[in-house]
Amino acid sequence: MDTKELLKKVRKIEIKTRRLSDHIFGGEYHSTFKGRGMTFSEVRQYQFGDDVRSIDWNVTARYNEPYVKVFEEERELTMMLMVDVSGSELFGTTNQFKKEIVTEISATLAFSALQNNDKVGLILFSDEVELFIPPKKGKSHILRIIRELLEFSPKSQKTNIGEALKYLTNVMKKKAIVFVLSDFIADDYETTLKITGNKHDVTGIRVYDQREERIPNLGVVQMQDAETGTLQLVNTQSKRVRMEYAKYHQQHVDYFKDVFTKSGCGVLSCRVDESYVKKLLGYFKRRG
Repeated sequence: MDTKELLKKVRKIEIKTRRLSDHIFGGEYHSTFKGRGMTFSEVRQYQFGDDVRSIDWNVTARYNEPYVKVFEEERELTMMLMVDVSGSELFGTTNQFKKEIVTEISATLAFSALQNNDKVGLILFSDEVELFIPPKKGKSHILRIIRELLEFSPKSQKTNIGEALKYLTNVMKKKAIVFVLSDFIADDYETTLKITGNKHDVTGIRVYDQREERIPNLGVVQMQDAETGTLQLVNTQSKRVRMEYAKYHQQHVDYFKDVFTKSGCGVLSCRVDESYVKKLLGYFKRRG
């Protein structure tokens, strides 16, 4: 992709997703995710009903009448986007690849954080961490993240979610809002997710294609594993083959939902031909 074409794509995504974050998600994001704690704001005179534990005894002694400390929520947050860039993300049988939907969702979340004056960081992962962009504020930083989501070319086509979560835990010392965007056609990340979920506010966003749920009867067709490159002839006329295919997919879906829920993390699933706007808004409202 040349520079002119890339900038055109970045601009197109910015216009679409910024409008969504400004008019739909901004307030929902603000009310859904809480700050790290309470910070001191001011002192004022004691009023009937105030908690006596909040009395500032130094100020009270100085003025010979009771004063209380007033605290407000510390709003500044850090959002980390963890995006799966393995080979299976370049799949789509409708009008968009999974990767394109993941990019739009990531951009919408990033602009929602920008509107709230929060920092945003990015981790791109396959079976290793391919790229880490430390959290920062500002529109130019968000546009850089979108550029990387659009044009980044991973070294590996495989997936290891556990490895990416381990990396996040090591580099992020303070609590962050974490969105993991993947098709979650993977397993063996339960232990790492539990550790990550204890430290951060984690949500898994599963983006998938309808043809991953079930395979139609197309006769004997050649299929390729996007992550290993292996080619194989598959007899889709066989009912048993179609059932095994659907079972394989459902096992990963069940594992994803079960592991995230047990770890106290949020779950959200969005098919590429569905409205991710409705899905995100519904999730924010439920959490808020």
